[in-house]
Amino acid sequence: MVRRHVLQSTAIASLLAFASAGPVDHPYAQTVSQTTVKVGPNDIGGVVAGDKGPEAGVWVIAETTDLPTKYAEIVVTDDQGRFLVPDLPKGHYRVWVRGYGLVDSNKIESMPGRALSLHATTAPTQAAAAAYYPAIYWYSMLPIPDKALFPGTGSKGNGMPESWKDQGSWLRMVKTDGCIECHQVGDLATRTFPTTLGSFKSSADAWERRIQSGQASGDMISMIGRLDTQRALKLFGEWTDGIAKGDLPKSHPTRPQGIERNVVITLWDWATPTSYLHDEIATDRRNPVVNADGRIYGSPEESSDNLPWLDPVHNTTGFLKTKWRDPDTPTSADNTIYAPSPYWGTTPIWNSHTTVHNPMFDGSGRLWFTARIRAASDPTFCRKGSSHPSAQAFPLENSGRQAEMYDPKTKAITMIDLCFPTHHLQFDAEDRLWFSSGGPSDVIGWLDTRVFDRTGDAAAAQRWSPFILDTNGNGRRDAWVEPGAKADPAKDTRIRAGFYGMAPNPADGSVWGSVLGFPSGIVRFDPRTMLSEYYEVPWRDKRVPPSGWGFSPRGMDITSDGVVWTSLASGHLASFDRRKCKGPLNGPNATGRQCPEGWTLHQLPGPEFESVKGAPGASAEASYWTWVDQHNTLGLGVNVPIATANESDALDAYVNGKWIVLRVPYPMGYFAKGLDGRIDDSTSGWKGRGLWSTYSTRSAAHIEGGKGQTSKVVHFEIRPDPLSD
Repeated sequence: MVRRHVLQSTAIASLLAFASAGPVDHPYAQTVSQTTVKVGPNDIGGVVAGDKGPEAGVWVIAETTDLPTKYAEIVVTDDQGRFLVPDLPKGHYRVWVRGYGLVDSNKIESMPGRALSLHATTAPTQAAAAAYYPAIYWYSMLPIPDKALFPGTGSKGNGMPESWKDQGSWLRMVKTDGCIECHQVGDLATRTFPTTLGSFKSSADAWERRIQSGQASGDMISMIGRLDTQRALKLFGEWTDGIAKGDLPKSHPTRPQGIERNVVITLWDWATPTSYLHDEIATDRRNPVVNADGRIYGSPEESSDNLPWLDPVHNTTGFLKTKWRDPDTPTSADNTIYAPSPYWGTTPIWNSHTTVHNPMFDGSGRLWFTARIRAASDPTFCRKGSSHPSAQAFPLENSGRQAEMYDPKTKAITMIDLCFPTHHLQFDAEDRLWFSSGGPSDVIGWLDTRVFDRTGDAAAAQRWSPFILDTNGNGRRDAWVEPGAKADPAKDTRIRAGFYGMAPNPADGSVWGSVLGFPSGIVRFDPRTMLSEYYEVPWRDKRVPPSGWGFSPRGMDITSDGVVWTSLASGHLASFDRRKCKGPLNGPNATGRQCPEGWTLHQLPGPEFESVKGAPGASAEASYWTWVDQHNTLGLGVNVPIATANESDALDAYVNGKWIVLRVPYPMGYFAKGLDGRIDDSTSGWKGRGLWSTYSTRSAAHIEGGKGQTSKVVHFEIRPDPLSD
């Protein structure tokens, strides 16, 4: 188990009592007469009190640099202000208090085995308190174009371009599928301008300059171009101007309650200040005891060819260098820098050929990951005229990323050439490795790893298929009409529906994926029939009440009995249960809107945009990914869906109809993408299981602390109560 390194000594408890005097009228405190905290030799515990008594629901942070990498543990005080930071490695720690309504307390030097009485410092002003709010509270102040501007009627009408048909599509682009795809917007780094950016006539001009900075400038310019660019720059400028003048959020976060106070969060530094992380992996999704106590691996995507790893038992980190096959394999070092970065100037800090996006363990503890090994042009066996069975049905010419496999036993990396684009990947029960494309694509692709292990032949082991709807209703794949062509009742219909998120269904062997777009939806692919089904998210659908409207799926996952859960750009966690569908699942009318009853939407916690409060999709949250805990690795239950709360420094777990917010208060800027759960020791209770994620923002310099920060590995554990050791 992860904490084995600190559990070898005998647990000798010390008992300390603290008294508080008189009634307490502080809104966050509760009256107590006496508190007792049991502090073992590997713990730091005690009580947090403010000027008016004990402070409940605040965080106690213990951090050290005495280990091979920087290490921190974070816990929450109980309703009497008591805390216990358990199982700390030996070292000298700085310990302090952070909480809503407070400013950070003084940092106290301490060591495991000691009891502390910590003093919480009340924020002197609302502005001082708001400095600790998650980004979403600041971002909710961004002005959104009024609904009267949609649909746009152009320069001779309401001034909004005619291409903008719906306010929801604007909200999509300023959230999940736009700015917040890569950054947490509203944090200190983005709601203010660094002085190194320069001087400008207006904040709109400053924003125009900001998005031209560094190696991601091409992506940022492209992203703002999807909006009405000048209007967007003006609105962002007004937002930052208001904040500079002293405007504060109208909504305020609440302190952790109930189970949220039982969380133990551990953080390790890894990677480098110039790299960023997209995903991490700890185990095999199908069997979470695989790789118990083993290394955690990350994917640095565009920033580096070196995959970082963490050994959480020994608190060590390192790198696994990936490979590419061909000399002409592109590299991100050649990305155009349109203007200097305010942090790194014109220095190209990214240099990645393989652009590893997502790693995954198999049942043998081998690491598989999507990686670019060559230039985009596909080999001959993928193309028209090839005898490959998939190429005969649907030939492919290009793929931007392929795959690799690393065997920790032999230390060898095997490159695997694939014809189809790859992004995320996941195994099914038959050891087929399924790949999403990451965006619009004509096909879904997979690799039979049993065939590959037996033959070493990537061509023989891979297959792909176009997305074909059974619109003629005969239950088999026939000749089809192309996307956008006139329907033919005798033929099927091909759609272009590249998966972003993707997950095999353990219940029936089908594969589901989310499709980017507006309002878009999810697709079911059946490997037996090679047929697909498309289900659109209800949006302005009169068959559904407005509370059930949403749009634009991003990351998704599935329960063990086949219920799909997905993050929506409308600020919802949505579920889709195919078993609830009342109408036909194929035939001429089964083209997307045939099963609104299969959808259930739950608005994510947090404020709405103040300028459009109450409108459908007004939530300021922008969840990037949803992961389902099929095996109860965290301890909240089997098949619990957990959404990344990318604007809220948190993960949002939906448990029995209620939200549990797992917030990472330090350093501010927590922004997860991939996550997974692992069981290190099933016999040791809460200490033998937990959930893993990584900081994934594209700029580590945006994390609290600024330039020099690195990404972190984050481990969540849920104990029975806030004082469990």
